[in-house]
Amino acid sequence: MASPNRNARSAVVLGRLLGIAFLVCFGTGVFSYFLQEPLSWMRFPTRPVQLYQITQGVHITAGIAIIPLLLAKLNTVMPALLQTPPVRGPLHLLERLSIAVFVASAIVQVTTGLLNTYQWYPWPFPFKQVHNALAYVLIGSLVLHIGVKLRLITRYWRKRDSYDEHGRFVVDPDAGSELLPPVQTQPAASAPGAQPGTRYPRGLTGRVLRWVDGVPAGPPADAAEPSRASRTTAGQADGRRQRVARRGFFAGVAAATVGVVALTAGQSSVLAEPFNVFGARQRHRGPNDLPVNRTARAAGVLATATAADWTLTVVGHDVSRTFSRAELVALGGAVARLPIACVEGWSQMATWKGVRMVDLLAAVQAAPGSHVRVTSLERHGGYRIMDMGPEYAEDPTTLIALELNGATLDLDHGFPARIIAPGRPGVLQTKWIEKIEVIA
Repeated sequence: MASPNRNARSAVVLGRLLGIAFLVCFGTGVFSYFLQEPLSWMRFPTRPVQLYQITQGVHITAGIAIIPLLLAKLNTVMPALLQTPPVRGPLHLLERLSIAVFVASAIVQVTTGLLNTYQWYPWPFPFKQVHNALAYVLIGSLVLHIGVKLRLITRYWRKRDSYDEHGRFVVDPDAGSELLPPVQTQPAASAPGAQPGTRYPRGLTGRVLRWVDGVPAGPPADAAEPSRASRTTAGQADGRRQRVARRGFFAGVAAATVGVVALTAGQSSVLAEPFNVFGARQRHRGPNDLPVNRTARAAGVLATATAADWTLTVVGHDVSRTFSRAELVALGGAVARLPIACVEGWSQMATWKGVRMVDLLAAVQAAPGSHVRVTSLERHGGYRIMDMGPEYAEDPTTLIALELNGATLDLDHGFPARIIAPGRPGVLQTKWIEKIEVIA
């Protein structure tokens, strides 16, 4: 508990990194949520076409980076969390409760988010709604925590104000930190760095014990007051010891953070692809050279998606038409290079070929600016019905895709036809579609 790493400056440094990561996750997460659950007045950009690929990749990468940073922060503030007595009054109780909410929500948020990347849900509540609601609790408790600790954060914000000329942490009892060690009056006869009253034997045994305790070699306990030069040397040695401990600790935190990011970011980044050891999806693996999240068997469409009489129904306000797959293939000469980007964090660019959505809407005389509803052959699932705003419906790269990467669309990728549009989550790129309806 007396480690040199466990001080207010270390807590501030890790807190800054965590604060940035939480805000990045919050911003990109809110963007993802409203893409899936837009308010009536919302419109979203369709360029660049990799927009969601970028934002969700950043969201998952920052969320994974939070894990080692959060563990490091908890390690740093452990003495304050385990202090006795745990509560010193009503205001201190409220402060402790706010910290408990912050820590608990952070642990639940990053744990459930990580498991979501593997599509494993060992809990009884709906992930998307709870993850969204808990994000606001987390950010609110973070703001409250910053407000409570603002004086301390300001005091130890800069490195030069936190350490003396020898590199030793500057204890400021007035800063309000619970990590500041108690100020002890050490007898002049004690060796610098030793506990009050500590005596070391002479010879090799004493040297070994001093080395274990990190106490620089000095005069015996019964020696006279050390000279100013001796005290300076002892201060320099203690400063070096503290610097080495801090650098080792932060080097370990940095290595852990870079490691988990590098070993998972390859599921959404071309540059990190060779290092994707722990990512839930491996790029370029799967039918049509593309990973699959939800198979046709899991969706229960094996029979209906392969039925010979399958047709796509397009419904306008006054005109309706049906298209067989052969008719769509005859119309489908449009090609688009678009990513499939999933909420779980993996993404990959692919080449799609099919019929432009805007051409099918023109075939049923849909008015400009129409909202569209797409229905899948699936009979269950939260994304069986998908609404699409006019910014996507009228985009020339939005396709009813029939081919993927130069081959017929695989059944697990949405055969006989699926939606692909720029800048949208994979869950909204509806597979196995049976109806397109103009709703506004």
